[in-house]
Parts: sequence; C-alpha cells; structure tokens
Amino acid sequence: MMHDNRFFQFARRLREVRPALRESGVETFHLAPHGWVPNNERLPVIVYRHALAPGARDLAQEFSERFEANGWPVQWFDGIFDYHHFHSTAHEVLGVFAGTAELILGGPGGRVLCVHAGDALLLPAGTGHCLLSLAGGFRVAGGYPRGQQWDIRREALSLEQRRAMLALPFPASDPLYGAHGPLIERWLAKA
Repeated sequence: MMHDNRFFQFARRLREVRPALRESGVETFHLAPHGWVPNNERLPVIVYRHALAPGARDLAQEFSERFEANGWPVQWFDGIFDYHHFHSTAHEVLGVFAGTAELILGGPGGRVLCVHAGDALLLPAGTGHCLLSLAGGFRVAGGYPRGQQWDIRREALSLEQRRAMLALPFPASDPLYGAHGPLIERWLAKA
C-alpha cells in the first residue's frame, strides 16, 4: 500500500548496486524541537558512515551521480554555513567529498557530529545544522528531492508553516541506494 507521502516516483535508473555498507555504518537519531529550531519529530536524521570510500575516485562526481540517479539531484557544491539554520521546504542530503568537519545538529547546544570524506547525512526538513569546525578543505554536495526548493530559516515557524513542513513529501528512494537502504527502512516506516 502506498502512503500519501510517496508523492515522488522512483527515478527511472535507480541504482541497484549497493556498495559495501554494513548496517553498523548507519546511524539514526531523532532530534526534539529546540527553541526556534523545529527539527523533525517524525523522521530521524540518517548518517551514512563510509558511504563512499575516499581514494582515487572523484567523490563529488560520485555523490552527484548517485543522488541524481535516486531522485535527489545535487543543487550545489560548497561548505556548510557556520550559523544555525534549517530548511522548512525541502529535505536535504549532504555528501562529504573532501576534508572533515564537526557539525552541530538540532540547533544551539545540539548534538555535535564529526563527519569525514565519504560520509553522507540525510536531514529531514526542519533539522537544524551548523558548521562548528573544519579541516582538510571540507566540502559537501547538497541534494534535494526533485521538485523541492530549499529555503534558509533562522527563526521559528508559524503553526501553518510547521504543518506544511511536516507534510512535505519525500521520494520513495534512498539517495544513495535507491530501492534499498536506510530511508526505505526508517522514513517510509514512519510515513
């Protein structure tokens, strides 16, 4: 049975190839609302550790190809803002293709997370994030579900905006693994 939140269709060329990723390489956690940062009470943050192995390959290109093939096209290549913010109009996937960084997720005083080249983060709409420190030329590829345009929010949402954010659809495909993967198991199960 398809749920209302499966608004998007699977991408035509879903990647069925699943690179080496053990379940232990995936972290998930929920973030409760924190001050003006709503986070997302329904959907967990998903961290893919070692999603791609750093090496001779062009990680930026590989993240871009995977995200595109699975319905989460990359819209930019850059760093992460060093101020607390969230997106209310789009879910976001970040593929770390260079360096390392410490991020704060969940708003001021939130959870500190260290990420390295080859890691990826799936942030449901409303998830606060901020760059705390970086090294090694830290850079990420930022992707969003087809048809969603991200905003940058630094203040509380109205009740109507919060309802719209929580009703935001997401593709029925994992940004890295298509028809398989943590999004299928952890987001669709909550939908």
